[in-house]
Amino acid sequence: MTDNVAEERIVPMRLQKFLARAGVASRRGSENLMTAGRVCVNGVVATELGTKVDPRVDTVTVDGREVRLADGAVTLMLHKPAGFITTMSDPHGRPIVADLVPCDRYPGLFPVGRLDFDTTGLLLFSTDGELGNGLLHPRKHVDKTYEALLDGVMDERDAQRLRDGVVLDDGLTLPAHVDILRAGPKDSRVSITIHEGRKRQVKRMCGFVGHPVLALHRRSFGPIELGDLSEGSWRLLDAHEEAALRQAAGLDAQRRRLG
Repeated sequence: MTDNVAEERIVPMRLQKFLARAGVASRRGSENLMTAGRVCVNGVVATELGTKVDPRVDTVTVDGREVRLADGAVTLMLHKPAGFITTMSDPHGRPIVADLVPCDRYPGLFPVGRLDFDTTGLLLFSTDGELGNGLLHPRKHVDKTYEALLDGVMDERDAQRLRDGVVLDDGLTLPAHVDILRAGPKDSRVSITIHEGRKRQVKRMCGFVGHPVLALHRRSFGPIELGDLSEGSWRLLDAHEEAALRQAAGLDAQRRRLG
């Protein structure tokens, strides 16, 4: 009995980890909040990065607002349409992805990575900063699969160049998995899986081998498939999907609970 209680007990954790798990910011972003003097523990400003908190008994605030761990972080998928900017606010009033997901129902929701204005497909959102940071970390190499409509006829030689890696202005890309789905007479449709998250990477890679992208659609992110979710719609991930996503991010697969 004692052993079981010990396993379920939430042990004191570093404050920046607590903030990340609560969806306030990434681990690095949480550290910046602390060093800026915006975080308090039990009414005392906490700037030391080694500060630890016990979520059951300590009161944590950011800019005066209390932060708590949820009964389980929320992660959802959106089928992003073209014509939306991947941001939660825009001073110019342009269409944003925040308009398509339930931000009021799930405070702290943020997009995991981004899709370009004209790119469609799977976009993940979460309230778990630690999960988002893990999925986007360069060392994790989480797969992302796209279907691209390209200008011109891509042949196996061009595809092999992408499989081998190409040198862009920010360095050599990791080898990609490329399947030619249709070629010709004037354009091509290909499936491309990349293992990095560079800005506009697929578009730059295809342009490098002489086939500018005409349309781009993301089918999957790590173990999560878009499936038949209709454009503009969202749904929560189930427990199995969340566990698989945490494993892909190199985190524990157990859903977090308080108390």
